[in-house]
Amino acid sequence: MIYDYKITTGTGEELDLASYKGKVIMVVNTATGCGFTPQYAPIEQMYKDYHEQGLEILDIPCNQFGAQAPGTDEEIHEFCTLHFNTTFPQMKKADVNGENALPLYGYLKSQKGFEGFGRGPKALMMSGFTSANSKKNGWSRDDIQWNFTKFIIDRNGNVVARFEPTADMADVEACVKALL
Repeated sequence: MIYDYKITTGTGEELDLASYKGKVIMVVNTATGCGFTPQYAPIEQMYKDYHEQGLEILDIPCNQFGAQAPGTDEEIHEFCTLHFNTTFPQMKKADVNGENALPLYGYLKSQKGFEGFGRGPKALMMSGFTSANSKKNGWSRDDIQWNFTKFIIDRNGNVVARFEPTADMADVEACVKALL
């Protein structure tokens, strides 16, 4: 269960996810230099709109996809607050795939595997690109394929949805809102 995991915050403190019991949680691997980086804005808006109703966001910067999250945890935090006025907490930069992946991500991927990028030009582009990237790195189909993959966890700790970066943020918000 998600409440069995602990992660490290961007300031180096241990965060026990059991402290989020009864909350809706979005776990998202982020990057500051990605074509999907503008998703910080709608994620921040959701945090502002729904935090008081029980939404928590776990922003976990990751540099595994095109080295698009360079810099220290402090530099990443500064970038996000400066460019997107983020107020949700950021975690320590971490791997989401491979032998050094956060154990939390092993659990999340076991609960909701990769089902594709959907339809449209972005989905087609991402499918070809990430397939080659996964093969090169030895990653499985259910591994995280790119930055801004979002997992949604309900108030009981169940992983109920996985949204790839190509998903419409309105769909992500609708899922979150339905669980609050």
